[in-house]
Amino acid sequence: MIIARRKKEENIAEYLLYMWQVEDIIRANHFDINAIRQTVIPGYGQSGEVREEITRWYEELIEMMRAEGVMEKGHIQLNRNVIITLTDLHLRLLKSPEEMIYEAAYYKTLPYIVQLRSKSGGEEMSELETCFTAVYGYLMLRMQHKEVSSGTMEGIKQISLFLALLSGKYRADLKGELHLDD
Repeated sequence: MIIARRKKEENIAEYLLYMWQVEDIIRANHFDINAIRQTVIPGYGQSGEVREEITRWYEELIEMMRAEGVMEKGHIQLNRNVIITLTDLHLRLLKSPEEMIYEAAYYKTLPYIVQLRSKSGGEEMSELETCFTAVYGYLMLRMQHKEVSSGTMEGIKQISLFLALLSGKYRADLKGELHLDD
């Protein structure tokens, strides 16, 4: 919760990846708040009231995951809304004649997106969700100390640059600093 709040303000892409990880942590702990209290919450290094607030946050996420039927896979609506919001911004940026750098970054990333979508086994996913899924998968491979091919690394670097640019545009838009001709 503390990390999520900070990441949401600073970097929306990191926030979403973090929230996906939290969903997986909840799944790994079998939706058991007592297990999360023992294995996860101490890692935050908090005590007292803050620790209880973090516990309530996990309880709320567990309830959302159960209610929304994403216990085995998928993402809660809260996280899907981030993709929807970013997709809306992405489309606005592509339409804007002032955003040539963003457009160029997108078209440089597009071949990797197409390649990843062709490998997805027919799973319907937006372009941005494809990007986030690729980066999240890469991070999981790194955590497992698995090797990643140079071709995959090249794609992940480009996708990461693109998502970083989009995150910066999102932050600027929130601050009212992004002026797109709609």
